[in-house]
Amino acid sequence: MPKSVNFTLDGQQTSVAVKDGTARAVFTLEHARLWDGLDDPYLYTVTARLDNGETETARFGCRKFEIDPQKGFILNGHSYPLRGVSRHQDRKGAGVAITKEMMEEDMALILEMGANTIRLAHYQHAQAFYDLCDEKGLVIWAEIPYITMHMHNGRANTLTQMEELIVQNYNHPCIAVWGLSNEITAASAVNEELLENHRALNDLAHKLDPTRPTTMANVFMLEITSPILEIPDVNSYNLYFGWYLGELDQNDDFFDTYHAKYPDRCIGFSEYGADANPAYQSAHPEKGDYTETYQCVYHEHMAKMIADRPWLWATHVWNMFDFAADGRDEGGKNGENQKGLVTFDRKIKKDAFYLYKAYWSKQPFVHTCGSRYVDRTEDVTEVRVYSNLPEVSLYKDGHLVETKKGDKVFVFNVPITGKHSIEARAGAYSSVILVNKAAEPNPAYAMSNRQVVNNWFDGELDETCWSVKDNMAAAMADAKVGPVLKAITDKAAAARGDVAAAVKDNPALVAMMERAMQRMTVESMLKQAGADAESIKPAEPRFAGHQKGCVIR
Repeated sequence: MPKSVNFTLDGQQTSVAVKDGTARAVFTLEHARLWDGLDDPYLYTVTARLDNGETETARFGCRKFEIDPQKGFILNGHSYPLRGVSRHQDRKGAGVAITKEMMEEDMALILEMGANTIRLAHYQHAQAFYDLCDEKGLVIWAEIPYITMHMHNGRANTLTQMEELIVQNYNHPCIAVWGLSNEITAASAVNEELLENHRALNDLAHKLDPTRPTTMANVFMLEITSPILEIPDVNSYNLYFGWYLGELDQNDDFFDTYHAKYPDRCIGFSEYGADANPAYQSAHPEKGDYTETYQCVYHEHMAKMIADRPWLWATHVWNMFDFAADGRDEGGKNGENQKGLVTFDRKIKKDAFYLYKAYWSKQPFVHTCGSRYVDRTEDVTEVRVYSNLPEVSLYKDGHLVETKKGDKVFVFNVPITGKHSIEARAGAYSSVILVNKAAEPNPAYAMSNRQVVNNWFDGELDETCWSVKDNMAAAMADAKVGPVLKAITDKAAAARGDVAAAVKDNPALVAMMERAMQRMTVESMLKQAGADAESIKPAEPRFAGHQKGCVIR
């Protein structure tokens, strides 16, 4: 057993006696250089050396994190809105056996987009990646794999996971919060056992690390009055209105309602996203079509919604990269979740990647969307351009079409007659795509099982019959229609994998999902369920009670 340890830090040295197997040195850093996020992620290195020459080093940063319910995230006394992505630790062809070079490529893509935070989901990640986050200045949400369903005999394991996460990663300045769980109420009732498990995790985290707050990622079906929200220091929600169910503006309504009801609570946005297969394209994108085009529609709404609400302490796109999901078979790819802004193999940056680059990056650029939407049947095609510059000019075959001033999203309507080169220019930057006027839609641009949902009639709407244009809430209330629509929605939900299967057995969550779906039209629901054009059959005549009646196969 050594008698002393020699410590060195920032030019200071001290020798400390070993007592009960421990040597503890205390240093004072006058005018410490702060770890200041992306702007200056400065790291100090402390060295411990034994008399026999054996040495160990550790890095740390000096910084102050604050989270305010009105001002959002504050770094070292200045406003620092956390805007970024979630990341899974896998890759196509490698699984979870990713190399340090792969981690560095992931980091480079995240930094290119301008994100300043990463939620490392849903488990402890490799030390090499925490080190990269320290070095590059990313603010991190670190969490344990306590997900979806509480296991009756799993409490000891959750506590061990939390202890290991904190003890092993305490010195990383990048980590701002410890995550207690993810969507744990998706398949678990909020009962005393669940609450007590979270209280124990929360207490353990504060005992091991009194300097960092705790948080949770709450499933979108969880009522905002739930007592589980009172346990962590701050909260976030995973919302998928505009993708799995409901409409885009319900995301806005949810956060505004929460913020108004609980103005003294810190709330963030821990997951949101829409699947996109970059092979799928559309001139008329719709929720549930899995097109790269709809992913842009979705994220354009979400990015602006977030920008208008600086009190959201952190927001994390789900997900930075497509990732493996064994329980899924949707959007033309089996075993993949395609909500990523970059493909599973990291080879394609989807158009929505550049939308966030326009919002977050300080590096000037311009990007013309639709490079994979070549064959277009419309006479006048819409061209969307993303840029963080204030003015964009669009050229067709070298001739100026229009110049527009704007903010991040620029939309042009361009007549097309044949093969054309479309170029966006902003300052010294340009981006070109090629389009081709086609007589027929390219079948490769849509899922083979997705067709247009129409009413059975071609003429005017018969108000005595149920229509696909009707509201889901009204149609579901019909004694004949309701059970049939419920069967279709259940079938659609089953395609969402194991989580959906677990959710269906939780009456409270099912009820909340049904309420969220009420604003949808029957047409929107049927399209999302993958219904074909024969789904709506001729309606029965009006009943004596002046009620609508219909038959839906």
